[in-house]
Amino acid sequence: MDSNTEVVSAARAGLAGWEALVERYSRLVWSVPRSFRLSHSDASDVYQCTWLCLAEHLTRIRQPESLGTWLVRTATHQSIAVLRTRGREVSLDLWEPESTLPPPDEVAVTNDRHRRLWTALALLNERCQRLLRIAAHSPELSYAQVADALGMNVGSVGSTRSRCLAELRRKLEAHR
Repeated sequence: MDSNTEVVSAARAGLAGWEALVERYSRLVWSVPRSFRLSHSDASDVYQCTWLCLAEHLTRIRQPESLGTWLVRTATHQSIAVLRTRGREVSLDLWEPESTLPPPDEVAVTNDRHRRLWTALALLNERCQRLLRIAAHSPELSYAQVADALGMNVGSVGSTRSRCLAELRRKLEAHR
């Protein structure tokens, strides 16, 4: 299951889909109450309430691809509600260090960008996929080494890479 649409559909259908959904977004949901510096027990309550809200609204999610944003907003509202209830005291939970994770909205945006990039890359032909993967993961390789690895002429590596990048850009733009 790659897309959020598939995962949400599977979650609506049964427990295995729900587990995939929780696995995909667990760290994101947990990071929100921790970013509010809630105690471990308050953060756990927010975490559980966020998933409960999703379970209650799962059949009404109209844009599964925006689920990460929905979860961040829900966890944020839950965290603010806990702060209002508990007062403005700052938890000094000595058992867990302060989170060094990036803010949840950055995580959601980054995950969305990565998902869109990998989806667009998968739509390219195999030759472009292999060439772009080599270029991304081993930029130190010479054109001769890349050509040898892919069975291409050395002179066509640069122009092929340019065409593949242009096609990747078009696919990314088409899936915005």
